[in-house]
Amino acid sequence: MIITTKALTVLPHSGLRTTHRSLLARLRHYFKNMLCPDLHPPATVRGMKLLDRSAFSKTIKVPHLLVPKDKNLNDICRASKKYLLKMERYKPVITEQYKITLHPLAVQKWEDLADLNLEKLDIGSEALVWEEIQLKYENWKYDEIFKAVLPADKEALSSFSKIGHIIHLNLKDHLLPYKELIGQVICDKIADCRTVVNKSLSIDNTYRNFQMELLCGEPDYRVSVKENACLFEFDFSKVYWNPRLSTEHEKIVKMLAKTDTLFDLYAGVGPFTVPAARRGCKVLANDLNPDSYEALVNNCALNKVSKHVTCHNKDAVDFIKHEVKQALLEKCTDESMEGDIHITMNLPAMAVEHLVHFPGLLKDEDVVLRKQPLVHVYCFAKGVEDKKQIARELVEHWLGTDVTDKLKEIAFVRNVAPNKDMMRVSFYLTEDLLLGRTAVKKRQHEEEDLPQLEEAKRPSNKMKDQRKQLAKKAKTVFSVSQVKKGNLKKTKEVSSNLKKIQVNDKREKVDKKFENLHAQIVSKKAAKPAPKPLPAKNKSKPDTKKIEADLNEMQM
Repeated sequence: MIITTKALTVLPHSGLRTTHRSLLARLRHYFKNMLCPDLHPPATVRGMKLLDRSAFSKTIKVPHLLVPKDKNLNDICRASKKYLLKMERYKPVITEQYKITLHPLAVQKWEDLADLNLEKLDIGSEALVWEEIQLKYENWKYDEIFKAVLPADKEALSSFSKIGHIIHLNLKDHLLPYKELIGQVICDKIADCRTVVNKSLSIDNTYRNFQMELLCGEPDYRVSVKENACLFEFDFSKVYWNPRLSTEHEKIVKMLAKTDTLFDLYAGVGPFTVPAARRGCKVLANDLNPDSYEALVNNCALNKVSKHVTCHNKDAVDFIKHEVKQALLEKCTDESMEGDIHITMNLPAMAVEHLVHFPGLLKDEDVVLRKQPLVHVYCFAKGVEDKKQIARELVEHWLGTDVTDKLKEIAFVRNVAPNKDMMRVSFYLTEDLLLGRTAVKKRQHEEEDLPQLEEAKRPSNKMKDQRKQLAKKAKTVFSVSQVKKGNLKKTKEVSSNLKKIQVNDKREKVDKKFENLHAQIVSKKAAKPAPKPLPAKNKSKPDTKKIEADLNEMQM
């Protein structure tokens, strides 16, 4: 089924019960119609791009109950209510003919009507007959027509927004060839719809509006919308309005007391500002878009709350640095102020980036703050992980500090796209944060810790010496054999490679380099060969007589 974003009215318990039963009955008949092939639109309309209403005509046979004219038709109609064939613009009871049209899926034989006790009313099985009826384009709802026409293997139109008399679509690419048909069908089937538009480009972050394409109806974009008991008038083509945020608007407004003050940084046409002012709050509202500002002023006058609201048409950063700063100095230091201060920042695409202007906003002021403003900032959390954690990290990044002791809540607002949610982070602006103490203290700690971090990164002298010794020891493991002169060139090459090895590298890295070097051009030192024995000399025996004669001559 297609879901609309039209707000539901809160009813008393009895009314809520009645509405619940009615909704269940509608759902029951919807699914019965969808489960019965005879009640589907003709199969020939599949792929239709230009609407041809006559192509939806169809003749089918369905059961009818013929009631004798001497019986009470109203009593039998009430008894057979759950068996009636209910379709758009089709009357199942023909009073003139005393004929009741029954649902073909609910009634297929006479026994299916056993709980009506028709025999007691002298009504027999001959009263149940099958007759032809003519179904036309008018007898099907828009979702039944889309189910029959649009591609069956792709996602159909799932939802749309209703803003006054305008139906706003956001068609996917595969539905664009059918956009004219979709526009005409919606314009035909939805009451008080006069204009159907399709979002053609993404939201412009400057003015928070988007370009749209007229699909069907009048090019009239002036609308009147009711939300949270307030009336809003604006040109939908020039401002931003999302009915899916009505629940979130209501949540924030319910947080406010009569004595509170609200700073609305991106006020738009006033969905926060106007209902807050109606509660009696003082509101300082701002919006950069001139059309939104004009609508904001008009809506304040329309709802008779102008005396409680001061409107500005400025950039949000300038608004923070001047108007918000001055108002905070007045409100937060006022001993007589009873209420609290709230700051709404509803610009999910870039609101968190403006948080950088709050730390130190009052740093040049010699004041004591008696109030802590509560900020409600909205952002987009993208990813498959915990969206609340993602939103918190975004706020902490732009705020420049941890928000653990300042955090009030992190709330889910709505799903925007697969793996993309809109979130709200509510936190307090403390005195230290506004006066710049938290940020300065953080920077001082970083400067103090910086030398220690750098010292920790640098290796100590002891480590250097140890690495040098390990490298020196590693170099002595292998040596180049220089037995032959032909190895002298290789020796120089190896020596050059050894010098390239950095001794400051880790031991494992050094050892690996030496192993690789040895595997290529280094070999173990050869063992020294054993000394060869001297060749034996043939010595003659000494002539002792001659020696004696010589000695005698020397003695003489």
